[in-house]
Amino acid sequence: MTSLSATGDNGGAGQEPGAIHRGGRAMARFGLSLMLTLLGLTLVTFLIARVIPIDPVLVMVGDRATPEAYQAAREALGIDKPLLVQYADYLSKVVRGDFGVSNMTGQSVLDDTLRVFPATMELAIVATLIGTLLGLPLGVTAAVRQGRPTDHLIRIISLVGYSVPVFWIGLVGLLVFYAKLDLVAGPGRLDMVYQYTVPVRTGFVLIDTIMAGEWSAFGNAISHLILPAGILGYFSMAYIARMTRSLMIEQLSQEYILAARAKGVPARRVIWRHAFGNVAVPVLTVVSLTFMYLLEGAVLTETVFAWPGLGLYITQALFSADLNAVLGGTLVIGICFVIVNRATDFFYRILDPRTK
Repeated sequence: MTSLSATGDNGGAGQEPGAIHRGGRAMARFGLSLMLTLLGLTLVTFLIARVIPIDPVLVMVGDRATPEAYQAAREALGIDKPLLVQYADYLSKVVRGDFGVSNMTGQSVLDDTLRVFPATMELAIVATLIGTLLGLPLGVTAAVRQGRPTDHLIRIISLVGYSVPVFWIGLVGLLVFYAKLDLVAGPGRLDMVYQYTVPVRTGFVLIDTIMAGEWSAFGNAISHLILPAGILGYFSMAYIARMTRSLMIEQLSQEYILAARAKGVPARRVIWRHAFGNVAVPVLTVVSLTFMYLLEGAVLTETVFAWPGLGLYITQALFSADLNAVLGGTLVIGICFVIVNRATDFFYRILDPRTK
Protein backbone atom coordinates (compact mmCIF):
# COMPACT_ATOMS: atom_id res chain seq x y z
CA MET A 1 0.00 0.00 0.00
CA THR A 2 2.83 2.31 0.91
CA SER A 3 4.63 1.66 -2.35
CA LEU A 4 1.46 2.20 -4.35
CA SER A 5 0.80 5.49 -2.57
CA ALA A 6 4.33 6.65 -3.14
CA THR A 7 4.14 5.73 -6.78
CA GLY A 8 0.91 7.66 -7.18
CA ASP A 9 2.36 10.68 -5.45
CA ASN A 10 5.47 10.58 -7.60
CA GLY A 11 3.35 10.23 -10.72
CA GLY A 12 1.32 13.29 -9.79
CA ALA A 13 4.48 15.22 -9.01
CA GLY A 14 5.97 14.15 -12.31
CA GLN A 15 2.93 15.32 -14.25
CA GLU A 16 2.94 18.81 -12.73
CA PRO A 17 6.34 19.88 -14.12
CA GLY A 18 5.26 18.50 -17.50
CA ALA A 19 2.15 20.66 -17.47
CA ILE A 20 4.21 23.67 -16.42
CA HIS A 21 6.68 22.94 -19.21
CA ARG A 22 3.90 22.72 -21.80
CA GLY A 23 2.38 25.96 -20.51
CA GLY A 24 5.78 27.65 -20.69
CA ARG A 25 6.29 26.50 -24.26
CA ALA A 26 2.81 27.74 -25.20
CA MET A 27 3.54 31.15 -23.66
CA ALA A 28 6.90 31.27 -25.46
CA ARG A 29 5.25 30.46 -28.80
CA PHE A 30 2.61 33.12 -28.16
CA GLY A 31 5.24 35.72 -27.29
CA LEU A 32 7.36 34.85 -30.33
CA SER A 33 4.33 34.95 -32.63
CA LEU A 34 3.22 38.31 -31.23
CA MET A 35 6.72 39.77 -31.57
CA LEU A 36 7.13 38.57 -35.17
CA THR A 37 3.67 39.90 -36.10
CA LEU A 38 4.38 43.34 -34.68
CA LEU A 39 7.84 43.34 -36.25
CA GLY A 40 6.35 42.56 -39.65
CA LEU A 41 3.72 45.25 -39.12
CA THR A 42 6.32 47.90 -38.36
CA LEU A 43 8.34 46.83 -41.41
CA VAL A 44 5.32 47.07 -43.72
CA THR A 45 4.26 50.49 -42.40
CA PHE A 46 7.84 51.77 -42.69
CA LEU A 47 8.19 50.58 -46.30
CA ILE A 48 4.80 52.07 -47.21
CA ALA A 49 6.02 55.43 -45.93
CA ARG A 50 9.03 55.18 -48.22
CA VAL A 51 7.00 54.08 -51.26
CA ILE A 52 4.33 56.79 -51.01
CA PRO A 53 5.24 59.59 -53.47
CA ILE A 54 5.26 62.24 -50.74
CA ASP A 55 8.39 64.08 -49.70
CA PRO A 56 8.15 64.70 -45.94
CA VAL A 57 10.95 67.27 -46.23
CA LEU A 58 8.89 69.45 -48.57
CA VAL A 59 5.94 69.13 -46.22
CA MET A 60 8.18 70.34 -43.43
CA VAL A 61 10.06 73.22 -45.07
CA GLY A 62 7.84 74.07 -48.04
CA ASP A 63 8.63 74.11 -51.75
CA ARG A 64 10.36 77.49 -51.60
CA ALA A 65 13.07 76.43 -49.16
CA THR A 66 16.71 76.86 -50.09
CA PRO A 67 18.81 73.79 -50.91
CA GLU A 68 20.68 74.26 -47.64
CA ALA A 69 17.47 74.30 -45.60
CA TYR A 70 16.19 71.27 -47.54
CA GLN A 71 19.37 69.31 -46.83
CA ALA A 72 19.33 70.31 -43.15
CA ALA A 73 15.74 69.06 -42.87
CA ARG A 74 16.72 65.74 -44.49
CA GLU A 75 19.46 65.30 -41.92
CA ALA A 76 17.11 66.24 -39.07
CA LEU A 77 14.56 63.65 -40.22
CA GLY A 78 17.26 61.03 -40.81
CA ILE A 79 16.20 60.45 -44.42
CA ASP A 80 19.79 60.85 -45.64
CA LYS A 81 20.79 57.63 -43.84
CA PRO A 82 20.70 54.13 -45.42
CA LEU A 83 17.27 52.48 -45.46
CA LEU A 84 18.25 49.80 -42.96
CA VAL A 85 19.53 52.40 -40.50
CA GLN A 86 16.33 54.40 -40.93
CA TYR A 87 14.25 51.32 -40.11
CA ALA A 88 16.35 50.55 -37.04
CA ASP A 89 15.85 54.13 -35.81
CA TYR A 90 12.12 53.93 -36.53
CA LEU A 91 11.81 50.59 -34.70
CA SER A 92 13.70 51.83 -31.66
CA LYS A 93 11.37 54.83 -31.41
CA VAL A 94 8.22 52.70 -31.83
CA VAL A 95 9.36 50.37 -29.05
CA ARG A 96 9.58 53.40 -26.76
CA GLY A 97 6.12 54.58 -27.83
CA ASP A 98 7.50 57.43 -29.90
CA PHE A 99 5.57 57.71 -33.19
CA GLY A 100 6.91 61.16 -33.94
CA VAL A 101 5.19 64.54 -34.01
CA SER A 102 2.14 65.28 -36.17
CA ASN A 103 2.55 68.13 -38.65
CA MET A 104 -1.21 68.78 -38.46
CA THR A 105 -1.54 69.28 -34.73
CA GLY A 106 2.04 69.85 -33.64
CA GLN A 107 1.52 67.25 -30.91
CA SER A 108 2.80 63.75 -30.32
CA VAL A 109 1.17 61.21 -32.65
CA LEU A 110 0.73 58.86 -29.70
CA ASP A 111 -1.19 61.53 -27.78
CA ASP A 112 -3.33 62.23 -30.84
CA THR A 113 -4.18 58.56 -31.39
CA LEU A 114 -5.03 58.04 -27.71
CA ARG A 115 -7.34 61.04 -27.95
CA VAL A 116 -9.24 59.98 -31.09
CA PHE A 117 -9.13 56.18 -30.79
CA PRO A 118 -11.94 55.86 -28.19
CA ALA A 119 -14.37 57.43 -30.69
CA THR A 120 -13.56 54.76 -33.27
CA MET A 121 -13.73 52.01 -30.67
CA GLU A 122 -17.10 53.22 -29.40
CA LEU A 123 -18.54 53.34 -32.91
CA ALA A 124 -17.17 49.88 -33.79
CA ILE A 125 -18.42 48.27 -30.56
CA VAL A 126 -21.98 49.62 -30.93
CA ALA A 127 -22.10 48.70 -34.63
CA THR A 128 -20.82 45.18 -33.92
CA LEU A 129 -23.42 44.70 -31.20
CA ILE A 130 -26.19 45.82 -33.57
CA GLY A 131 -24.91 43.56 -36.34
CA THR A 132 -24.52 40.55 -34.05
CA LEU A 133 -27.87 40.87 -32.28
CA LEU A 134 -29.67 41.16 -35.61
CA GLY A 135 -27.46 39.04 -37.85
CA LEU A 136 -27.39 35.85 -35.79
CA PRO A 137 -31.18 35.33 -35.48
CA LEU A 138 -31.72 36.41 -39.09
CA GLY A 139 -29.08 33.96 -40.34
CA VAL A 140 -30.50 31.11 -38.28
CA THR A 141 -34.05 31.90 -39.41
CA ALA A 142 -32.98 31.99 -43.06
CA ALA A 143 -31.27 28.60 -42.69
CA VAL A 144 -34.27 27.00 -40.97
CA ARG A 145 -36.64 28.37 -43.63
CA GLN A 146 -34.31 27.69 -46.55
CA GLY A 147 -35.97 28.27 -49.93
CA ARG A 148 -39.05 29.94 -48.42
CA PRO A 149 -40.09 33.61 -48.81
CA THR A 150 -38.58 34.49 -45.43
CA ASP A 151 -35.23 33.12 -46.55
CA HIS A 152 -35.37 35.05 -49.84
CA LEU A 153 -36.26 38.30 -48.04
CA ILE A 154 -33.38 37.97 -45.56
CA ARG A 155 -30.97 37.15 -48.37
CA ILE A 156 -32.05 40.25 -50.32
CA ILE A 157 -31.63 42.46 -47.24
CA SER A 158 -28.20 40.97 -46.62
CA LEU A 159 -27.17 41.34 -50.26
CA VAL A 160 -28.07 45.03 -50.28
CA GLY A 161 -26.23 45.68 -47.03
CA TYR A 162 -23.17 43.77 -48.20
CA SER A 163 -23.02 45.25 -51.72
CA VAL A 164 -23.96 48.93 -51.48
CA PRO A 165 -21.02 51.22 -50.54
CA VAL A 166 -21.15 52.27 -46.90
CA PHE A 167 -20.37 55.93 -47.62
CA TRP A 168 -23.28 56.11 -50.09
CA ILE A 169 -25.69 54.73 -47.50
CA GLY A 170 -24.27 57.27 -45.05
CA LEU A 171 -24.92 60.20 -47.38
CA VAL A 172 -28.47 58.99 -48.10
CA GLY A 173 -29.07 58.49 -44.38
CA LEU A 174 -27.93 62.03 -43.60
CA LEU A 175 -30.15 63.42 -46.37
CA VAL A 176 -33.26 61.52 -45.30
CA PHE A 177 -33.11 61.16 -41.52
CA TYR A 178 -31.20 64.33 -40.66
CA ALA A 179 -31.80 66.94 -43.36
CA LYS A 180 -35.37 66.00 -44.37
CA LEU A 181 -37.02 64.26 -41.42
CA ASP A 182 -34.88 65.72 -38.60
CA LEU A 183 -35.12 62.46 -36.64
CA VAL A 184 -31.47 62.22 -35.62
CA ALA A 185 -28.62 64.62 -34.91
CA GLY A 186 -26.13 65.49 -37.62
CA PRO A 187 -22.40 64.96 -37.97
CA GLY A 188 -20.08 64.84 -34.97
CA ARG A 189 -20.37 63.16 -31.56
CA LEU A 190 -22.04 65.98 -29.61
CA ASP A 191 -23.66 69.32 -30.33
CA MET A 192 -21.46 72.34 -29.69
CA VAL A 193 -23.43 73.26 -26.57
CA TYR A 194 -22.38 70.00 -24.88
CA GLN A 195 -18.80 69.62 -26.12
CA TYR A 196 -17.27 71.76 -23.38
CA THR A 197 -19.65 70.86 -20.56
CA VAL A 198 -18.90 67.12 -20.39
CA PRO A 199 -15.48 66.34 -18.83
CA VAL A 200 -13.44 63.82 -20.83
CA ARG A 201 -12.54 60.91 -18.56
CA THR A 202 -12.56 57.76 -20.68
CA GLY A 203 -12.89 59.19 -24.19
CA PHE A 204 -16.12 57.18 -24.67
CA VAL A 205 -18.74 59.89 -24.87
CA LEU A 206 -21.59 57.64 -23.72
CA ILE A 207 -19.68 56.64 -20.59
CA ASP A 208 -18.41 60.18 -19.93
CA THR A 209 -21.90 61.68 -20.10
CA ILE A 210 -23.24 59.03 -17.70
CA MET A 211 -20.36 59.56 -15.26
CA ALA A 212 -20.97 63.31 -15.37
CA GLY A 213 -24.71 62.88 -14.85
CA GLU A 214 -25.39 64.89 -18.03
CA TRP A 215 -28.44 63.01 -19.23
CA SER A 216 -29.40 65.57 -21.85
CA ALA A 217 -25.88 65.26 -23.29
CA PHE A 218 -26.23 61.46 -23.13
CA GLY A 219 -29.40 61.66 -25.22
CA ASN A 220 -27.67 63.98 -27.66
CA ALA A 221 -24.75 61.54 -27.95
CA ILE A 222 -27.18 58.69 -28.65
CA SER A 223 -28.85 60.80 -31.33
CA HIS A 224 -25.49 61.43 -33.00
CA LEU A 225 -24.49 57.76 -32.73
CA ILE A 226 -27.68 56.20 -34.12
CA LEU A 227 -27.07 56.91 -37.80
CA PRO A 228 -23.35 56.01 -38.22
CA ALA A 229 -23.58 53.03 -35.86
CA GLY A 230 -26.83 51.90 -37.48
CA ILE A 231 -25.32 52.02 -40.97
CA LEU A 232 -22.18 50.16 -39.95
CA GLY A 233 -24.37 47.78 -37.93
CA TYR A 234 -26.45 47.13 -41.06
CA PHE A 235 -23.32 46.19 -42.98
CA SER A 236 -22.19 43.97 -40.10
CA MET A 237 -25.62 42.36 -39.87
CA ALA A 238 -25.59 41.57 -43.60
CA TYR A 239 -22.22 39.80 -43.39
CA ILE A 240 -22.97 37.95 -40.14
CA ALA A 241 -26.42 36.83 -41.31
CA ARG A 242 -25.04 35.60 -44.62
CA MET A 243 -22.25 33.58 -43.02
CA THR A 244 -24.47 32.25 -40.20
CA ARG A 245 -27.03 31.05 -42.74
CA SER A 246 -24.35 29.18 -44.69
CA LEU A 247 -22.91 27.53 -41.58
CA MET A 248 -26.32 26.56 -40.21
CA ILE A 249 -27.52 25.03 -43.47
CA GLU A 250 -24.53 22.72 -43.42
CA GLN A 251 -25.18 21.68 -39.81
CA LEU A 252 -28.93 21.19 -40.24
CA SER A 253 -28.26 18.57 -42.92
CA GLN A 254 -26.04 16.48 -40.64
CA GLU A 255 -27.15 13.03 -39.45
CA TYR A 256 -27.08 13.91 -35.74
CA ILE A 257 -29.68 16.64 -36.40
CA LEU A 258 -31.91 14.17 -38.23
CA ALA A 259 -31.51 11.70 -35.36
CA ALA A 260 -32.41 14.35 -32.76
CA ARG A 261 -35.53 15.27 -34.68
CA ALA A 262 -36.49 11.61 -35.04
CA LYS A 263 -36.23 11.21 -31.26
CA GLY A 264 -38.71 14.05 -30.79
CA VAL A 265 -36.31 16.66 -29.45
CA PRO A 266 -38.01 20.08 -29.55
CA ALA A 267 -37.20 22.06 -32.69
CA ARG A 268 -35.89 25.07 -30.73
CA ARG A 269 -33.46 22.86 -28.83
CA VAL A 270 -32.31 21.14 -32.02
CA ILE A 271 -31.66 24.47 -33.74
CA TRP A 272 -30.08 26.52 -30.97
CA ARG A 273 -28.49 23.89 -28.74
CA HIS A 274 -27.27 21.30 -31.21
CA ALA A 275 -26.87 22.99 -34.60
CA PHE A 276 -25.94 26.51 -33.47
CA GLY A 277 -23.73 25.12 -30.72
CA ASN A 278 -21.57 23.45 -33.34
CA VAL A 279 -21.20 26.63 -35.43
CA ALA A 280 -20.47 28.91 -32.45
CA VAL A 281 -16.70 28.83 -33.05
CA PRO A 282 -16.79 29.80 -36.76
CA VAL A 283 -19.48 32.37 -36.00
CA LEU A 284 -17.13 33.88 -33.41
CA THR A 285 -14.54 34.19 -36.18
CA VAL A 286 -17.08 35.99 -38.37
CA VAL A 287 -17.97 38.44 -35.59
CA SER A 288 -14.29 39.07 -34.84
CA LEU A 289 -13.53 39.75 -38.50
CA THR A 290 -16.48 42.13 -38.65
CA PHE A 291 -15.27 44.05 -35.62
CA MET A 292 -11.73 44.29 -37.02
CA TYR A 293 -13.09 45.49 -40.37
CA LEU A 294 -15.05 48.22 -38.60
CA LEU A 295 -11.89 49.38 -36.83
CA GLU A 296 -10.07 49.50 -40.14
CA GLY A 297 -12.83 50.36 -42.58
CA ALA A 298 -14.72 53.04 -40.68
CA VAL A 299 -12.57 55.68 -42.41
CA LEU A 300 -15.21 56.63 -44.97
CA THR A 301 -18.04 56.53 -42.44
CA GLU A 302 -16.14 58.75 -40.03
CA THR A 303 -15.37 61.15 -42.88
CA VAL A 304 -19.02 61.34 -43.99
CA PHE A 305 -20.29 61.90 -40.45
CA ALA A 306 -17.33 64.04 -39.29
CA TRP A 307 -16.86 61.48 -36.52
CA PRO A 308 -13.66 62.52 -34.71
CA GLY A 309 -12.11 59.08 -34.61
CA LEU A 310 -8.94 57.42 -35.83
CA GLY A 311 -10.30 56.96 -39.35
CA LEU A 312 -10.97 60.67 -39.82
CA TYR A 313 -7.60 61.45 -38.24
CA ILE A 314 -5.77 59.21 -40.75
CA THR A 315 -7.78 60.68 -43.65
CA GLN A 316 -6.91 64.24 -42.69
CA ALA A 317 -3.29 63.19 -42.20
CA LEU A 318 -3.19 61.76 -45.73
CA PHE A 319 -4.51 64.99 -47.22
CA SER A 320 -1.96 66.92 -45.15
CA ALA A 321 0.89 64.56 -46.16
CA ASP A 322 1.48 63.90 -42.46
CA LEU A 323 3.27 60.55 -42.68
CA ASN A 324 3.99 60.31 -38.96
CA ALA A 325 0.27 60.49 -38.20
CA VAL A 326 -0.63 58.04 -40.96
CA LEU A 327 1.95 55.48 -39.84
CA GLY A 328 1.07 55.89 -36.16
CA GLY A 329 -2.65 55.40 -36.80
CA THR A 330 -2.02 52.41 -39.08
CA LEU A 331 0.23 50.82 -36.50
CA VAL A 332 -2.39 51.25 -33.76
CA ILE A 333 -5.03 49.55 -35.93
CA GLY A 334 -2.58 46.72 -36.66
CA ILE A 335 -1.91 46.20 -32.97
CA CYS A 336 -5.67 46.04 -32.38
CA PHE A 337 -5.90 43.35 -35.06
CA VAL A 338 -3.32 41.28 -33.22
CA ILE A 339 -5.06 41.74 -29.85
CA VAL A 340 -8.51 40.84 -31.21
CA ASN A 341 -7.06 37.81 -33.00
CA ARG A 342 -5.47 36.54 -29.78
CA ALA A 343 -8.64 37.22 -27.80
CA THR A 344 -10.60 35.20 -30.36
CA ASP A 345 -8.20 32.28 -29.89
CA PHE A 346 -8.81 32.50 -26.14
CA PHE A 347 -12.59 32.36 -26.54
CA TYR A 348 -12.20 29.42 -28.93
CA ARG A 349 -10.99 27.35 -26.00
CA ILE A 350 -13.99 28.35 -23.91
CA LEU A 351 -16.54 27.53 -26.61
CA ASP A 352 -14.80 24.37 -27.81
CA PRO A 353 -12.54 22.56 -25.28
CA ARG A 354 -11.23 20.36 -28.09
CA THR A 355 -9.10 23.28 -29.29
CA LYS A 356 -7.05 23.29 -26.07
